Amino acid sequence: MTFRRTILKSAIAAAGLAVFGLNTAVAEELDTLKEKGVIRIAMSGAYPPFNFVNDQNEVVGFDPAIGTEIAKRMGMEVEIVTTAWDGIIGGLLANKYDAIVGSMTITAERDEVVDFVGPYYSDKRAIFSKPGSGISSLEDLEGKKVGLTLGETHEDWAREKGYNINTYKGLPELLLELENGRVDAIVNDSIAAILAMGEKGQEFEMFGDPTTEPFGAGIAIREGNPKLAAEMQAALQSMMDDGTYLTIAEKWIGADIR
Repeated sequence: MTFRRTILKSAIAAAGLAVFGLNTAVAEELDTLKEKGVIRIAMSGAYPPFNFVNDQNEVVGFDPAIGTEIAKRMGMEVEIVTTAWDGIIGGLLANKYDAIVGSMTITAERDEVVDFVGPYYSDKRAIFSKPGSGISSLEDLEGKKVGLTLGETHEDWAREKGYNINTYKGLPELLLELENGRVDAIVNDSIAAILAMGEKGQEFEMFGDPTTEPFGAGIAIREGNPKLAAEMQAALQSMMDDGTYLTIAEKWIGADIR
């Protein structure tokens, strides 16, 4: 187990102990949420076009659109909470919000402490560099400065590889660091980075990580809420069946990413 994973699990365990009494007292959260009529969903707000803050200071993008539509189909309003990515699971366990709809990769490690609805889209890890960098394989990253978002699964991967890394708060900062030459390459989910660079007109070279399979992004909720998970999954499936999901995906991503 890496040092990073040890820290993550310690933080999660601490948050879990803090709310242990609450979780045992409230065996199923769906009824409570419906009584309130509001579900709080969390994301970083720094991962365009999946979630970001626009010029009107609104959190918009694919993730909030999906979360809002799921809440609507469950008969609830949605409240969007933005928070730092590296503490987002701890915040869920501490009851600061009710779900994470923030492009979270479903992993076995995370599944030990939260339950997942979905996946609601799939993606693949990719490595991006400036044109002419000479970086075209994982071997070429040896001795280079590699940028990643703090707390993402890519960080664990890069640390296990032994790369020389810098960590940042989100994708916009990563792109700026690459553009200014403070890192030689960045590692990110491919779809978000390609779209964000295209929007900026930022030139890049990229290659997919050949050592990993495509992964699914899921909606994280606290464990022990099967009714909530089932109703959220049913709402997500109905969106996919009636074309609403595709409309949202085409608006924000430009393609069907299921």
